Amino acid sequence: MLEPATVAPKQVRTLFLSDVHLGMRGCQAEQLIDFLRYYEAQTIYLVGDIVDGWQLKVAWHWPQAHNDVVQKLLRKARKGARIFYIPGNHDEFLRDFYGTHLGGVEVVADAIHVAADGRRYLVIHGDLFDVVIRHARWLALLGDRAYDAAILLNTHFNTIRRAFGLTYWSLAQWAKLKVKNAVNFIGEFERVLAAEARRRGLDGVICGHIHYAVIRAEARFCYINCGDWIESCTAVVEHFDGGFEIIPWTARGAEERGPEEETAQAGSELDAVGAMLRAGAAAERPRPSRRALRALFGPRSLAVTSPASKRGTAEAES
Repeated sequence: MLEPATVAPKQVRTLFLSDVHLGMRGCQAEQLIDFLRYYEAQTIYLVGDIVDGWQLKVAWHWPQAHNDVVQKLLRKARKGARIFYIPGNHDEFLRDFYGTHLGGVEVVADAIHVAADGRRYLVIHGDLFDVVIRHARWLALLGDRAYDAAILLNTHFNTIRRAFGLTYWSLAQWAKLKVKNAVNFIGEFERVLAAEARRRGLDGVICGHIHYAVIRAEARFCYINCGDWIESCTAVVEHFDGGFEIIPWTARGAEERGPEEETAQAGSELDAVGAMLRAGAAAERPRPSRRALRALFGPRSLAVTSPASKRGTAEAES
């Protein structure tokens, strides 16, 4: 019997992922696993909200595919990829661990990425520039519940569409672009983040948070948003010439899926993730123990990084 042909992983210089929301029922972890099999990068930035601590505190949901995403990223770190984790508002519990390594993943507040063409970009999740998150947390939590409801409705709606041979359509994305206030919020978010990057003397900003993938270049400045892995399944890659591209993975055909690879799994790792989130369930935000993080990311996971990382900012040049 002939062995099925496989596609060699595509090499890129840098990979940017945000708003995966592992632990949320709407997370499309299987799509992300396929994407990570297909792309190999020297440097990977996890630009916030990779784990959804808000959801896991309400209802525990951690299927095998979500654990496989974690293991896939850790395997890339073991193979030599440099990985930066920049926590967002949904995984804010990791902000207590700036300046540490979690299984080879460096936790920092933000980073300055030096592209192949020498241009410098601020890499940041962006929630700290969201007025609602900063000053009306209760409203942000209410909006999070409404978003969950929209995703659930969208799931059932697309099940019906598939039965009629139609492609995926995002209700949440449609509403986001039709409601005037939402459009104004997106525009203001971009403006404020661009102003912060310019204040630091940088050439652009790469962020997440608002689940709206875009590359907008004007006046020698570039604004890039990575999108998400709930609705759009998008990531940003930097090629070896310094150019950036948004990859919408749902548009990829099955022939582009990467080679199959076995994923190592220990049953204790799921318990470790649970311990990490439950450790701070009574607090305003989860505060996982170092023991729980070691159990998840490895016995030597908590290692202090460079002085720049201790301050919460890293500068990387692949």
